[in-house]
Amino acid sequence: MMISKTLYSLQVKTKQNFLENLEHLRNLIIQCKSDSIIVAPEVCLTNFCYQRMDEASEFAKEATETLLTLSSDRTIIVTMIEKYRNGFYNNLKVFHKGELLHKQSKHKLFPLGNEHLHFQSGDIAEIAPFKIDSLTCGAINCFELRFIELWQRLKSCDLIFVPAQWGKERKDNFETLTKALAITTQSFVIASSGANDTCAKGSGIITPFGTAIVDDSKEIISLEADFNAIAQVRKYINIGLN
Repeated sequence: MMISKTLYSLQVKTKQNFLENLEHLRNLIIQCKSDSIIVAPEVCLTNFCYQRMDEASEFAKEATETLLTLSSDRTIIVTMIEKYRNGFYNNLKVFHKGELLHKQSKHKLFPLGNEHLHFQSGDIAEIAPFKIDSLTCGAINCFELRFIELWQRLKSCDLIFVPAQWGKERKDNFETLTKALAITTQSFVIASSGANDTCAKGSGIITPFGTAIVDDSKEIISLEADFNAIAQVRKYINIGLN
């Protein structure tokens, strides 16, 4: 494959003020190298603001314009609340070279957080591989990490994104599942979870060999990823992913 790229996982707190959250995210992104790939926690700009859903959806328009500009020389993965026809969706969006490269709506809604009462479920067909330059990529949004059938949809990927707001009571679950996802798919995984008091943190980058680079004290976790490692592990431990 002969490609190296800097990967970043952001681990941030979300405040009540949407503009402050966007400005903080912007400040973190501009600290990241150009031509890098950056993943932010799930709905990190608004959190699950069930009493302010219309406001969050309107704010998503401003956030989208900001992120399109910031992505002129890098790739940024975020999720945001957006309204469309029959209701609200938790949309994962991939901004790349100043364009919206990929979008998928959260398919598996978290019942413990009452997401099913506030969001429409996205189409499972949207959970599918897509290209970022020469890399085959995929994404799983938070609770979707628990469903093996969704892993199967992304088994051909080189890189998988997992934005999340994972509860701190299930921190071990998050870290175990993201590591298992990397080992099972023999891919790099960027896992980004929120840092609010109720959140697990546990953000990090996991290699195809299962090595996890994590640091709960940091807002920015990075790895210079050598994607030749994918061919190496798939040849060394051949499970039919070549």
